[in-house]
Amino acid sequence: MKEVIGFLEGYSEAAIAIRLIVATLFGSLIGWERVTKNHYHYVGIRTFALVSLGAAVAIVINMELALKGTMQTDVGRIPAQVVSGIGFLGAGMIIITGRNRIKGLTTAASLWVTANMGMAVGGGFLTTGVVCFALIMIANRLLQRFSLSVERHSHYMSVYLEVEREKGVMKLRKYLSEEGYELLSMSKVKEKTLQSSDVAIIIDLDLKKPMEHSQVMGKLSSLDYVNYLEEG
Repeated sequence: MKEVIGFLEGYSEAAIAIRLIVATLFGSLIGWERVTKNHYHYVGIRTFALVSLGAAVAIVINMELALKGTMQTDVGRIPAQVVSGIGFLGAGMIIITGRNRIKGLTTAASLWVTANMGMAVGGGFLTTGVVCFALIMIANRLLQRFSLSVERHSHYMSVYLEVEREKGVMKLRKYLSEEGYELLSMSKVKEKTLQSSDVAIIIDLDLKKPMEHSQVMGKLSSLDYVNYLEEG
């Protein structure tokens, strides 16, 4: 086993080829996970695979130049450029919608860490690369469920609502006060509503205690002056 690991961490042409294949495979699996979660299908399997492969190739070239010693090489320059370059690529995936929602942040972070994983695998740091791959999958699969559970039971929540333009906002303020919720902020958004007579708003609430958000949403949806809502 040690001989196999030692071979894979070496710099023979066969070892490098295998590591590049592994980096591509790991990137593909991370991209597959993003696609199955319905996150930005245009940033899917191929994108993640190519980013991981590109990062692996970059680190291989960097270390080959350093090992050959045929020219003065800053071994930290190419990895630094890969990290910053992927940062710019990931930033292009992050958008803020008209409802003040941030989308694409997890995908961008996944792409960035995938590049770092690719550099680890390409550089021969297989343990680091494999552990990084495993942690990416755990974070995107298991931690997401945990995070959603915590968020859905917290005493803070943000809600997008479409309420009657005439006195709807005033009635909503009164209702929230009667329920004991603290209205942290309320902002009008330029969103096309389902009914032309409605106004779209986003409210941030402090429920004062941990509470199942679905219960709060159910109460809000039962109000006759609220015609549409969804949690932010």
